[in-house]
Amino acid sequence: MRTFLLILCLSLSSALQAQSVSVVDDNGDSVTLKAPAQRIISLAPSLTELLFVAGAGRHIVGVTEYSDFPPEAQGIPIVGRYDLLDMEAIVALQPDLIVAWRSGNPRQALQRLTALGYPVYVAEPLTLTSIPEQIEKLAQLAGSGATGNAAARYFRNQLDAVHHRYRNASPVSVFYEVWNEPLISVGGHELINDVISICGGVNIFGELGLAPKVSEEAVLARNPEAIIASGMDIARPQWLDDWQRWPQLQAVSSQHLFFIPPDLIQRHSLRVLSGVLQMCMHLDEVRQDRERSRTATGQKPD
Repeated sequence: MRTFLLILCLSLSSALQAQSVSVVDDNGDSVTLKAPAQRIISLAPSLTELLFVAGAGRHIVGVTEYSDFPPEAQGIPIVGRYDLLDMEAIVALQPDLIVAWRSGNPRQALQRLTALGYPVYVAEPLTLTSIPEQIEKLAQLAGSGATGNAAARYFRNQLDAVHHRYRNASPVSVFYEVWNEPLISVGGHELINDVISICGGVNIFGELGLAPKVSEEAVLARNPEAIIASGMDIARPQWLDDWQRWPQLQAVSSQHLFFIPPDLIQRHSLRVLSGVLQMCMHLDEVRQDRERSRTATGQKPD
């Protein structure tokens, strides 16, 4: 009987250990769960999207404001803004995993949640290639590996196809306008810069840091072939047409002023693939117009 009980205990112990999961987050910290998470709080809209893609949507019990995609996310309780968390609401939901945004969530709030004993997985996807990595890790934490791995594989395959198509494309200089007052662009270590690059574009402020404030004079001096804006919602921002005041700009004289909805290019989620396709389409239009112009003037094509 004792032998049987010992074997049973060892078997149960092995089963519990087999259910435990452990991943390293973007802070370099190991996040270990005794079992896949069943009650998850997401502290950023993009992370909410990634959790759904990873197959963990049914386990999300709390989100931050503007977690509006997929539609199922709109019915999940809100625990504040990404930059202003409601700690009481988070605690009341009794999460067994909190997925946090390293550069967006208040550091002190995350430290407090960790001190309270909640497992906090910190994510900071900055590049296109980091998105499938995050999907795989989130799926591992939620016990939905098959779904997450399939989504990550699909994402990588799509990126490979775009890279193969545009790796030898003639470059197009791009000014990306995130906002107009103040005038904010993107630097070289941001998701949008990656999107520009994979389509064969060259970010005119690629040497700058995160979300740089720039001047009209700097844009005029660098004279981009295309100006692309995002704004705040699905509508094309009226201020994009303010550049019509500067007809000497290549982008203006050729009418290469484009818009991409912000949710398709500013969120680190599966939807950025749609943003990539729109970016590539716009840059292809620039290339086609450029070739037509050169042909009309008798210049050799690229």
